[in-house]
Amino acid sequence: MDSIPITPIGYVRCARSMPEDDNWDAFPAHIELDQTLFGPEALLGLDGFSHVEVLFRFHAIAQPPETGARRPRGRADWPKVGIFAQRGKDRPNHIGATICKVVKVDGTTLHVTGLDAIDGTPVLDIKPVWSGFLPRGEFREADWAKELMARYWRE
Repeated sequence: MDSIPITPIGYVRCARSMPEDDNWDAFPAHIELDQTLFGPEALLGLDGFSHVEVLFRFHAIAQPPETGARRPRGRADWPKVGIFAQRGKDRPNHIGATICKVVKVDGTTLHVTGLDAIDGTPVLDIKPVWSGFLPRGEFREADWAKELMARYWRE
């Protein structure tokens, strides 16, 4: 595979330091933009949106990336599914994506809730959530995914 150099645009700051499952809403977060690359104008107008999609790199993952299939969270009662049929952190490029609620914009700092990233996580991009980019037509997901998400954001 070709290598693609990517420079983080900023870093996540929050009280959570370990990549553990569940209860992510208990940890408000903010993203500090790299001030050598960006000024406050980079976030100008973002407060006009209720949500943003944050792309980030799972930087604290020690195990090699998964390239095949596995049972999510190792649960024998859930089906074996390929890495691209789940949102686990052991992805081939360790890239995460989460839609977060915008709390406020303060200069080069974006305050959010619902970001499932730990303190120090490199942020690759921030995009406003537009209704026109949300799923069109019928939406479906596997039952095991609904069960997994039942406590993901809260205990």
